Amino acid sequence: MRKVVLTEFLSLDGVAEDAHKFTFDWDDVVDAHGENVIATQDAVILGRRTYEDWAAFWPTSEIEPFATFINKAPKYVAASTPLEQDWDNTIKIDGDLAEFVQDLKNSTGGDIGIHGSISVAQSLLAAGLVDVAHFAIPPVIAGQGRRLLEGLPMIRLELLHGVASPTGFLVASYRVLH
Repeated sequence: MRKVVLTEFLSLDGVAEDAHKFTFDWDDVVDAHGENVIATQDAVILGRRTYEDWAAFWPTSEIEPFATFINKAPKYVAASTPLEQDWDNTIKIDGDLAEFVQDLKNSTGGDIGIHGSISVAQSLLAAGLVDVAHFAIPPVIAGQGRRLLEGLPMIRLELLHGVASPTGFLVASYRVLH
């Protein structure tokens, strides 16, 4: 069975929305973690907002290795209306997101990534479909914005790996206990 792997940048106060606004001082430890995460993934689930933002940016980006990964990977998009942007290897999810993801988990292939996409991440965490969660937390309190873990039921986690980077990021990986 394939694993669903959530990867998020969070501020110290749990904000995930517009992470580019509070993610500073990127370093080699954070880069290496990101490279390790995508190395096992061959598909991605995105929400509409993340998809529209990324479809406008990543096809022409030279930020590697993520640009090559995200442009080649099949992208499954949870959206209730037609997608406005075209992007190679994109499939709009029709029907129930949890059922779609369960079917995808039961298919053959590598890990299935969730990057950004707060609503999708929250829905799949609440449904018990996320297997691993990776968080990169810069030393910043955002103060406002949508929080990833707000409104979820209690979810137990087991620490797989954690490290502090030279610029103060906390990089942690957890197994989601079901």
